[in-house]
Amino acid sequence: MTESIPHWLTKQADINPDGISVEMQNGKKLTFSELKDNSQRFARKLAEIGVSKGMHVGILSTNNLMMITAIHALSYLDAVGVLLNTRLTTEEINYQLENAEVTHLLTASQLNEEEKAAFNAEKIFSFSEIEAYEEKEVMLSTELDLNATFTIIYTSGTTGFPKGVVHTYGNHWWSAIGSALNLGLDKQDKWLIPLPVFHVSGLSTLIKSVIYGMPVYLLEKFDEQTVHEAIMTKKISIVSVVTVMVQRLMDLLGENRYPKTLRCMLLGGGPAPKSLLEKAKNKQIPVFQSYGMTETASQIVTLSPKDALEKVGSAGKALFPAQLKIVNQDETNVGEIQVKGPMVTKGYYKNEAANEASIQDGWLATGDLGYLDDEGFLYVVDRRKDLIISGGENIYPSEIESVLTAMEQVKEVGVTGKKDAQWGAVPVAFIVKNSEVTSEEILAFAEKRLAKYKLPKEIHFVDALPRNAANKLVRNKLIN
Repeated sequence: MTESIPHWLTKQADINPDGISVEMQNGKKLTFSELKDNSQRFARKLAEIGVSKGMHVGILSTNNLMMITAIHALSYLDAVGVLLNTRLTTEEINYQLENAEVTHLLTASQLNEEEKAAFNAEKIFSFSEIEAYEEKEVMLSTELDLNATFTIIYTSGTTGFPKGVVHTYGNHWWSAIGSALNLGLDKQDKWLIPLPVFHVSGLSTLIKSVIYGMPVYLLEKFDEQTVHEAIMTKKISIVSVVTVMVQRLMDLLGENRYPKTLRCMLLGGGPAPKSLLEKAKNKQIPVFQSYGMTETASQIVTLSPKDALEKVGSAGKALFPAQLKIVNQDETNVGEIQVKGPMVTKGYYKNEAANEASIQDGWLATGDLGYLDDEGFLYVVDRRKDLIISGGENIYPSEIESVLTAMEQVKEVGVTGKKDAQWGAVPVAFIVKNSEVTSEEILAFAEKRLAKYKLPKEIHFVDALPRNAANKLVRNKLIN
């Protein structure tokens, strides 16, 4: 059965035409009315180059106004946007272009013929090249079918080939509704996006913007000084962050306090060290842990404002439209997290094997490990693929990272498993220093807080940890 709603951008432009939809760091702003007009114009130009209903169109771009315009333009044509990570190699991008059956590729920068020839796409255009085309007379969509595919975003692919997660309009709609029912809506809200729009966290906030009628403050990339100044001077109320961003922002904040306009730092990207959350609490920074993934169209479990201070370390409870359960629990009640709800993907594009392995009766097997406390609050322990099994004991890298991060001399920590002939695998720590510290001092600190089998068997001091475009730690790249 077709479930449709009015086109969300057209609707918002009608009821809130002069409201700001997007504000850039350089001061450039677009109202909802302007964004709608720009997107519809761009849609007609895309129609002129042959884009039509159901086609898969790749978008290779960093955060900018043209990228946002292009994403909305595709929705007016009922075409599907395949959002591509700009940090990938050409070979990695080509796999996704081919797998997603992309016909047209849109790029932020203009490519020469040699650069175009490197990509597996029939037609390649920069945003500025599209702008030079005439507008084709074509019927634009006035409604959105909630069951229709809107976007495809590929998972990071740390094991095997990445998988194309299919998002419907309904997935994005229910993600926005679930978040609003938890965090609430305020007429003064302005959401800062320092994360890439080609990742689901950045994209979902853009969709929230048109559904809520809320301005977003969009950065091209994360920079702690820029984010800090925006929070201090631009009346930012919500900001999406990952752990390393919070660490850097707290260092910059020092003894100062954020203004009361900031009501939420929405923390995603994996379990955060308890010491970091306690420090944020002491500084009266409203950090709310959340849990989500590409497959859930962003957050699906989030700590609520009323529970944030009592449940430090928890990701919260499933959002109103969602459910969660823990399966295959061990003796400590840790098991795999499974989730269900209208924001959860129906499946991976052209990948029946992955669909059968991951989705049963609407329940998505996340591959993440966690447990529920007596009150039903979720605590995320780690990714199943990051789990270190040493001599039959389960070791969670995030637990070791959380302990070591509490040392003042330690700035950042990454822990991974290393094959070992005797134990099968042992934990190894990679550390970025804040100030001078020795391996012996770190181990002495850890010995008081961790079981002996959890102690890192090697400590390596490094200048930086491997992170993806969303600044999440990529543990499988710690040992090459």
